[in-house]
Amino acid sequence: FGKSTVLSLADKIKELVAKGKIKHFFLVGGCDSPNNKNSYYREFVKQLPQDTIVLTLACGKYRINDLDLGEIDGIPRLIDLGQCNDSIVAIEIAQALAELFGVGINELPLSLILMWMEQKAIAIFWTLLYLGIKNIYIGPILPAWVNEDILKVLVSGYNVKLISEPEKDLVRILNLEEV
Repeated sequence: FGKSTVLSLADKIKELVAKGKIKHFFLVGGCDSPNNKNSYYREFVKQLPQDTIVLTLACGKYRINDLDLGEIDGIPRLIDLGQCNDSIVAIEIAQALAELFGVGINELPLSLILMWMEQKAIAIFWTLLYLGIKNIYIGPILPAWVNEDILKVLVSGYNVKLISEPEKDLVRILNLEEV
């Protein structure tokens, strides 16, 4: 799905949000690695409630894009936005959704769950921070350059969160009661 396809559905998405049929959007993607810890992302997406939409991109999408999440009134629950270089599309979609709902990006029911392995993903992450986007979940392994002081700045200044376990993170993100 490209930006124009997603944005052509804007009115329908707004209607489904207003009716409570779509309650949250997730962007799940980034640079994947062969590390078994990255199975977190697949498990996370498999546990998402049926009233959520998942946008995915970059090579991390291959962890999840074979899942059949179904649809919500004709809107696919899993939308592939492309490769790393298409990260701008995800940003533009978030900006368009914010405009559609009359809120800032950080007020959207949108959570970014990012994985990283190499420099391109780090550059995209810095771009998100530069744009003021907060509440980003990252992991499973921090890059070597993230020392304790840098992590403190990311957490205190940008509300960056380290991923833990899919169940626990879903409780935090969706304000669910732990079961």
